[in-house]
Amino acid sequence: MQLVNLIPVINKLQDVFSVLGADSMIDLPQIVVVGSQSSGKSSVLESIVHRDFLPRGSGIVTRRPLILQLYTTSSSSDPMTKPAEYGEFLHKPGVKYTNFHDIRDEISKETDRLTGTNKAISSEPIRLKIFSPRVLNLTLVDLPGIAKIAVGDQPKDIEMMIKKMILKYIAKPNALILAVTAANTDIATSDALQIAAQVDPKKERTLGILTKLDLMDKGTDAKEVLSGRFHPLDLGWIGVVNRSQADIESGKAIGDAQASEEAFFASHPAYSMIATRMGSKYLADTLSRVLMKHIKRTLPALSARIDELYAHSQAELAKLGTDIPDCQEDRQSMVLRLLNNYAQMFVNMIEGRAGTSKGELRGGARISFIFHEVYNSLLDRIKSTDALSMDEILTVLRNASGSKPSLFIPPHAFELFAKRAISRLESPSVRCVDLVCDELSRIARHCPPAEMRRYTALTSRTVHVAENLIKKLHAPTRVFV
Repeated sequence: MQLVNLIPVINKLQDVFSVLGADSMIDLPQIVVVGSQSSGKSSVLESIVHRDFLPRGSGIVTRRPLILQLYTTSSSSDPMTKPAEYGEFLHKPGVKYTNFHDIRDEISKETDRLTGTNKAISSEPIRLKIFSPRVLNLTLVDLPGIAKIAVGDQPKDIEMMIKKMILKYIAKPNALILAVTAANTDIATSDALQIAAQVDPKKERTLGILTKLDLMDKGTDAKEVLSGRFHPLDLGWIGVVNRSQADIESGKAIGDAQASEEAFFASHPAYSMIATRMGSKYLADTLSRVLMKHIKRTLPALSARIDELYAHSQAELAKLGTDIPDCQEDRQSMVLRLLNNYAQMFVNMIEGRAGTSKGELRGGARISFIFHEVYNSLLDRIKSTDALSMDEILTVLRNASGSKPSLFIPPHAFELFAKRAISRLESPSVRCVDLVCDELSRIARHCPPAEMRRYTALTSRTVHVAENLIKKLHAPTRVFV
């Protein structure tokens, strides 16, 4: 496999794992962008893509992770068949966005769909692919900017929530950290560098980005940082000059902004010697090169992990069986066999032949516990004479005897006392029925054999029928008791 093809392959793996819900099982190499609010993260990403496509505004604008996959295309694409530059969202497969303002609107809509419009955040990512002749093959994860103060209806611990989300991504050993810091702030207190240091104390996988170099106070510069003499990082530092808010509002093109950026570094007395290693274009080249090297380095371990998961899945599949009958009669026969196995498993769980469970009682053992422990303890609390006083007993006996003295207890008086005592057994007995019914329903949900679970619709329907039957018998059982 050629090195240049590795990034698109990783991107495809990301899509597959996302659909399968296996993101947490495989640690894929990716570049994670972190920084505080207003550090210039969005402008950095837009300069890499050469397009305005990210939502802008005050406060927390990025409220969900954005997994951005860039694909290099040929500039000679036939516009009648396939546009040369467009975007696609994973949640809207097949829909091509050729207008990048529409991409911005869709990001906002998809964010609001999960988080609402009250500036809340969510860890559920949005996945966006951009195909363009002006980009390099690259994978970036843009995360919410670190906020200090909650606004609107945001939770008071919004800062901790955002940091927890960031750590979830950058703690993975295969993640490269793009720490974005504004040059007109104190580097020593940079939120991006501080949170990166928590998971990368040796600074081996952190690349520093210094923005807003043109906004530093006169007579000051960041040459010590950019040259690696102050707060050195193994992957180094790159300075960029983004468009100002006035440039954005006036519609200044990103290409023109990058030309101004090159002129700034070339003419600046402190940066002219390192101008070739500064700027948005150099940043994009560096990111693509660093990510490819990182993928190449992690590929053996990644391949071994995929082989391990594949072998495990094959073993599970072998247990379930892979032969599906072709003809209708054989399928009916197979369904009948699966239903018989389900019924047998139900009986086995009642009789204790379905294996042992270290965590808790289940099946027949649980039902036995309900009868002998729970029910007995409820009965033991009942004292048959608690509700009867001696005066009440004598009064009932005299009333039963009438005007004639009686040597023996009148039968109907005894029946009255017995019925009153027995009626006190009703509540714990009905409670016992309810508990046993709940346990039978639980058995019905947990006893489908492994070969049946492969057919989710059949399993769901079988469990539904079994639970309905138990519920149907529950009511007459209560009445009988």
